[in-house]
Amino acid sequence: MTTPSVRRRVANPLALAVLACLWERPMYPYEITTTLRERGKEDSIRLNFGALYAVIKQLEKHGLIGVDRVEREGNRPERVVYAITDDGRAEAVGWLRELVAVPAKEYPAFETGLSLIGLLAPDDAVARLHERIAALDADVAAREAVLSSPQVRDVPEMFLVEATYRNAMLRAEREFTAGLLARIEDGTLGGVDRWARWHALLSRGATPDELAAAISADLAPVSQQDGGEPARGLG
Repeated sequence: MTTPSVRRRVANPLALAVLACLWERPMYPYEITTTLRERGKEDSIRLNFGALYAVIKQLEKHGLIGVDRVEREGNRPERVVYAITDDGRAEAVGWLRELVAVPAKEYPAFETGLSLIGLLAPDDAVARLHERIAALDADVAAREAVLSSPQVRDVPEMFLVEATYRNAMLRAEREFTAGLLARIEDGTLGGVDRWARWHALLSRGATPDELAAAISADLAPVSQQDGGEPARGLG
C-alpha cells in the first residue's frame, strides 16, 4: 500500500529527473541536461539550464545529492560532478511510487476553458473546437511519425511509455472534443438552447440585469431540486 501524498523537500519535477540521472551514475549539470534531452524527457518535464542549477543547489542543500568530484580539462573551467546520496535514492523511489500510484488533481488549461466555455457564443465555441481537433490531429500524427521512425522504432517499449501515454491521452481528448462538438452542433447537448438564448440576448444589447434575470429564470428549477447541482451561469 502506498502512503498518501507527502510534502517533498524539493517539489519541482525536474528534481526527480535529476535524481533519476544521478541514480544511474555521477554527472555534471550539462551532462544531466544533455541526457534528459537525448531521451526526450523535456516533452514530459519542463527543462531549462537555469532552473536545473537552482534545483541542483536545492537538492544539495537538503542532502539528496552531493559533490562527487571536481574535474578540469585543459584550460576549461572546472566542472562539478554530482552524485546521489542514500537519502536521495530513498526520496526518488518514494516520490516515484507516489506519482505512479496516487492520482493527483491537476488543472489542465483545456479543462479550465471548458469550465468557462459559456462565455463564448455557441457558434464561436464550435469554431474553436474545430481548431482544437485539427491541432490534436496534427500533434498525434507528428508524434506517431516519431515513434515509427527508424531512430525510435527499435527502442525498447519500456523506455517510451511516457510517449505512448501522451499519445493515448491526446487521442482520448480528441474523441471527447469531437463528441462535444457534434452535440453542440446538433443541439443534443443539455442546456445548449439556453446557452444560445443568453448570447442572443447579449447580441441584442441586453443589459446586465436583463441577462442575469434570464439566466436566473433558466437555472432556478435546477438549483432548487433536492441535491441538484448549483446554478451555473456563463462561467
